[in-house]
Amino acid sequence: MDAVSTLTKVDPAFRADVLAGLAAPIRAIPARWFYDRRGSELFEAITRLPEYYPTRTESALLERYSGEVASLAGTGDAVVELGSGSSAKTPILLRAVEPCAYVPIDISGDFLRDSAEALQTEFPDLPIHPVEADFMHSIPIPDEVRGARKLGFFPGSTIGNMVPGTAVDLLRRLKQALGTGAFLLIGMDRIKDIDTLVRAYDDAAGVTAEFNLNLLHRINEELDGDIPVGRFRHRALWDEAHSRIEMHLQAVEDVGFSVAGESFSMSAGETIHTENSHKYGPRDARLLLLASGWRVVREWTDVQNRFAILLAESEPIRFAP
Repeated sequence: MDAVSTLTKVDPAFRADVLAGLAAPIRAIPARWFYDRRGSELFEAITRLPEYYPTRTESALLERYSGEVASLAGTGDAVVELGSGSSAKTPILLRAVEPCAYVPIDISGDFLRDSAEALQTEFPDLPIHPVEADFMHSIPIPDEVRGARKLGFFPGSTIGNMVPGTAVDLLRRLKQALGTGAFLLIGMDRIKDIDTLVRAYDDAAGVTAEFNLNLLHRINEELDGDIPVGRFRHRALWDEAHSRIEMHLQAVEDVGFSVAGESFSMSAGETIHTENSHKYGPRDARLLLLASGWRVVREWTDVQNRFAILLAESEPIRFAP
């Protein structure tokens, strides 16, 4: 297949973000582009690593407290999940809240459909309406559940991938999509010792490194790139000022390459910033939700205070006195 025909099939937003990000003074590519099929598979492998505490900690919290979520938020709602991925944690919640429907939203279409089919086998009587979409731009609600009361589900501390202003914008759009009186169950990672944080994003087996580098492979494959992937390495570091882990792809030597017909060069040591993972203290998390129009109803955390799930309710617009 020639380059022109390949490029016509690629997501234009992916092409635009990559070209703009590589040309920027501080190079960066949005983390949502990690998730082609291979990237989604690698992320699922990351969630099973011994160093990656968020998934098992959040899963344990859901197992323990989903019954309380159902008591507080009610049952029979339509569950709308952002960034559903494999929907691995979703059955825990679905069994507790007994929804009228489930709407998984994810940017990786093939992975989304496979996961929805697997979940349908587990819940044969549950209407499932998978939506392939980039929820950073829009949160489409299928007509089949538009009139139902809704429970948003946003696990995995995915909200931490966004800078606070972007996070507030997303949570406001989610409130608008779900409606006043809706509930939201959201996972947020907590601030903790730096060694634990860094190990979670730079595991000994190198799976997170492969996940990060896969972005370059995707660019080469989908955007007719010739990036020398072997001349880049994965880096994870703690940024105290912004309370976040940052992931970068660092050039280990001077490199030149082209993407979609445009040329780029990087000096040894320069990086492409690929992901943020913000960590929140209890007050930070509540303030973020309040700024977005969500009132925190209840918060649960593990005994080591490593991770929290929060149940919040969408409030009517209020005018300050």
